[in-house]
Amino acid sequence: MGDGPDAGTRIVLRPLATPLPLGFLALALATTMFSAVQLGWIPPDQGRVAGYTALFATVPLQLLSSVFGFLGRDPVAATGMGILSGTWAVVALTTLTSPPGAVSAGLGVLLLVSGVAMLVPAVAAVGSKVVPAAVMALAGTRFLVTAGYQLTGSAGWRSAAGWVGLALALLAVYAALALELEGARERTVLPLGRRGAGRAAMAGEGPLRPADLLREAGVRPQV
Repeated sequence: MGDGPDAGTRIVLRPLATPLPLGFLALALATTMFSAVQLGWIPPDQGRVAGYTALFATVPLQLLSSVFGFLGRDPVAATGMGILSGTWAVVALTTLTSPPGAVSAGLGVLLLVSGVAMLVPAVAAVGSKVVPAAVMALAGTRFLVTAGYQLTGSAGWRSAAGWVGLALALLAVYAALALELEGARERTVLPLGRRGAGRAAMAGEGPLRPADLLREAGVRPQV
């Protein structure tokens, strides 16, 4: 930046792919495994496999997605994947250190809070990308329903958590596929419910005026 009348500020951004497909597929791995246990497809004494899946596959992949969400200036991906990563880590460790089929009121309280927290990125995303917002909201619902089982030990809550978990896995895989195809072909192939700023971004109509850029996180003086 110079001192003359034509001086300006140049902002250079590194192009990054969206981290959401990776995070959503990692979510599908964990929620499917735990749903299989909750629905009785996997015996409770083999539930540790679900714990290992979450701890060594889902948690690191979603943590990576969260980091790249921040680097890509995507608060929805960063926040949502960060909450998911931390919650699955606690769920996995509790599963691995508890007797098979045991419930935990402490874990139930955590899941209640995590379920509500997931509504924050869901609400933020609904104005631009409906399908990713639905994944975040359904993930929060999955945590809330599982919290009901952990707090009550009810078989009904356990089955409900399993079925909600499977629905979440299907939606997460669809969203990941739609985002991957969109990134690879540079156009919408499967509907993502883009609207507003989300649709404008795909059409190359994003706000690029200096006055708009100055309000962006990482550009304005305070975050």
